[in-house]
Amino acid sequence: MSNSSSEGLPPVPRKVIGLAVAGAVGGFLFGFDSSVVNGAVDAMKDEFLMSEAVTGFAVAVALLGCAAGAYLAGKVADKYGRIPAMKLGALLFLVSAVGTGLAFGVWDLIVWRLVGGLGIGLASVIAPAYISEISPRHVRGRLASLQQLAITTGIFAALLSDAVLATSAGSAGQPFWLGIEAWRWMFIACAVPAGIYGWIAFRLPESPHFLVLNGKEDAARKVFDTLMPGDDTERHIREIRESIEQDQLSTKKGSLRGKTFGLQTVVWIGIILSVLQQLVGINVIFYYSTTLWKAVGFHEQDSLAISVATSVTNILVTLVAIALVDRIGRRPILLAGSIGMAVSLGAMALAFSSSVGTGSEISLPGAWGPVALVAANVFVVSFGASWGPLVWVLLGEIFPSRIRARALGLAAAAQWIANFAITLSFPVMAAGSLPLTYAMYALFAAASFFFVMFKVPETNGMSLEQAETLFVPKGAKVAALASK
Repeated sequence: MSNSSSEGLPPVPRKVIGLAVAGAVGGFLFGFDSSVVNGAVDAMKDEFLMSEAVTGFAVAVALLGCAAGAYLAGKVADKYGRIPAMKLGALLFLVSAVGTGLAFGVWDLIVWRLVGGLGIGLASVIAPAYISEISPRHVRGRLASLQQLAITTGIFAALLSDAVLATSAGSAGQPFWLGIEAWRWMFIACAVPAGIYGWIAFRLPESPHFLVLNGKEDAARKVFDTLMPGDDTERHIREIRESIEQDQLSTKKGSLRGKTFGLQTVVWIGIILSVLQQLVGINVIFYYSTTLWKAVGFHEQDSLAISVATSVTNILVTLVAIALVDRIGRRPILLAGSIGMAVSLGAMALAFSSSVGTGSEISLPGAWGPVALVAANVFVVSFGASWGPLVWVLLGEIFPSRIRARALGLAAAAQWIANFAITLSFPVMAAGSLPLTYAMYALFAAASFFFVMFKVPETNGMSLEQAETLFVPKGAKVAALASK
């Protein structure tokens, strides 16, 4: 990423870019730990003699931990700071990696998956909050998108390591180093990025927004002076302070509560964005793609290779989103992505409506196999260039400073619960009817288009404080103006 602008905007200090990249390492762990199960699903199922329902739960239970971790993240981040929350996440990742890899039974496996989910949930909230709070407004979209780039890179690394381990051992269920099965090494490998994330967390400065919120303005000035020397530090401090004061006029001490079904409208918008991001079924591709492609005729090694190629595509299109988000805005990209997802998911539903056979014997005749493969990758492109990164951008910038961490935690928790529902239900729904399953995802993609069209304003080019005012009720705005 360039640290200067060709459009006359001030340059981005290299330290800011470095901190954004470092903060996004949590996204890498998020992607790695959540997707590494892809290559291990079938071997786990055979090892512990799991039914379809138990297999789905063993895969999806991490997402319940993610929901709890995301909710916990807001409380930890607000009380102790963004950096302590990162350190806790790293510890949970590390413990889960070793525990899952050495699991001796299905319930033991499920417990360690749950612990890993807590770490993923923490990282999913802290990274976008931290990056948004240290980023200059004119590049905040690009820097916040690094979260999704890190997630997609983590997914790629997980699927690549799965493919290498399974190929080297002969299959995921075969013994490898030290006589331990390859699928177990897939999980143990998570310990490496977990250790790196923990080391990074000890070297990052605290968010200046958190410092101001807690009356530590001198410490916040030092951070701003270090990150953006020569910039107007007092203006940054003043904007944060004013946003806090305005938020206190419209809410009681940073409460999430409001008149819209018990929550502020902006919190509901964040929750619905998060839920729609998952209800389109994106994680079915990354959690079950190897099993899916094996079911339509590909061998295990070929299925793993296809999954790796799909993850590379996801990284490339995320780079496209990063390049465009601060140039053409959030809304146009989200709307275009919704259309692409709806069309490609509809094509997948049509392709699988022509399948023959049932269960593991299913196959797609003629050209329908390639059609399904192309449609799946078009879906990944559409998601990766739009809803993947941009939902995290919006979640990092639409919430008022006083409630940002908690509101982001609640939205992320809702996202993980939706992810859990999709992941848990897919094996059962797929066994019943793949066409109806993908048609349902297509309907949610269509719904995402209309939600953005009517409920999500453009926030491009605004400071965090300006973006917040788009979602403040009119009465609160009047009260804020009257107080000045």
